[in-house]
Amino acid sequence: MQHSNRRSKEQHNTRWRQGLCLFLAGALSTSIMAGPREQAKRIHDRIAGTHPSETVLEEMTQLIQAANPQGAAQLAMDNDAFYNVTLKNMITPWTNEAQTVFAPLNDYTATVIGLVRDEADFRTILFDDVIYTADAAAGAPAYSNTNNNHYEYLEDNNISLKDMLVRRAQSNVTGLPSSATSGVITTRAAAKAFFIAGTNRAMFRFTLINHMCGDLEVFKDTSRVPDKIRQDVSRSPGGDSRIFLNSCVGCHSGMDALAQAWAYYDYDYDPDGDPEGENGQIVYNGEGATDPVTNTRVQAKYFNNNQTFPYGFVTTNDNWTNYWREGQNKLTGWDQTLPGSGTGAKSMGQELAYSQRFAQCQVKKVFKTVCLRDPGDTADRNQITTMVNNFTSAASGYNLKDVFADSAVYCMGN
Repeated sequence: MQHSNRRSKEQHNTRWRQGLCLFLAGALSTSIMAGPREQAKRIHDRIAGTHPSETVLEEMTQLIQAANPQGAAQLAMDNDAFYNVTLKNMITPWTNEAQTVFAPLNDYTATVIGLVRDEADFRTILFDDVIYTADAAAGAPAYSNTNNNHYEYLEDNNISLKDMLVRRAQSNVTGLPSSATSGVITTRAAAKAFFIAGTNRAMFRFTLINHMCGDLEVFKDTSRVPDKIRQDVSRSPGGDSRIFLNSCVGCHSGMDALAQAWAYYDYDYDPDGDPEGENGQIVYNGEGATDPVTNTRVQAKYFNNNQTFPYGFVTTNDNWTNYWREGQNKLTGWDQTLPGSGTGAKSMGQELAYSQRFAQCQVKKVFKTVCLRDPGDTADRNQITTMVNNFTSAASGYNLKDVFADSAVYCMGN
């Protein structure tokens, strides 16, 4: 009896393995031999994250049969889920230090979604006077500088972001001077995440991570001049000056010289009654303002721990300089038509956005979102290069929808 049971179990396992092999072989064959209908469905699934209607699927299939898979991909982007799900999930981690997708919709995320929908020059996310809020027809509470209720209503009620987002001048909505707006950098969500407390270096670090696809270590260059490193950085950590010279200076020399652009910004909140800053707001010291600590327009946070090294750099304005235009970070591909220095957040945002690395970063992020993996081989890397060239071309004008279409077509299967 035991023999019989064991033999039966072995036969069952053998049939199971054979069945699995047949299933995998069939799946692989389907992937390799995918026809226009299967390709259309894959494009739609990857872009919208949901199945297409039969009508849309048939139209996409016909476009692929007519040698226009790009048109099929563009059609998939008409689905609400592309905006409410795919884009929202891709962008949301950029808006918080934890880099979690499980954060509510906010003005940062909505603004990026709106710019993608409107096929705008994507570089403007870092410097334009722009914000997207809901049309009055959506029924959302009014935009507020001190809470996120407007956007949470849109998400909680599954309002179509494709249909209901409206582009507005950020300065008209938030009250910041137009010259002080800097795209998503000066949205409430970004300020809450990266201008809160600290020394505004968090904003710089996460801007690099989110929009240049590299943390500070990637840009570390100890050959740059350290004259803009602030007073709060010890020149002899642990009593050893070699640590500063061989490590600290590599990040701070470039970072502090660029982050000076945000010297007039802070996030105002009650750390005792509202430790997470849920009811705080971005603040900006405009013309004529004087901070009682610095006696200039510069926020007090730029003078934090100024006795650590009193001979360090004292921030007196929001002038910035890009020391990373030379040295190893010259490979970032800075736009040579820009001066490499300036005043305020807007011009510094443009400096980053006009770099070749910014364009490459956006393409890689979209590729991963659509193809569900990082570029892994020579063919993938060649595709990334092609898509970057397309994205930055005059024909595209930094339209991120084109990158989604290119990625979806590349990963639709043959």
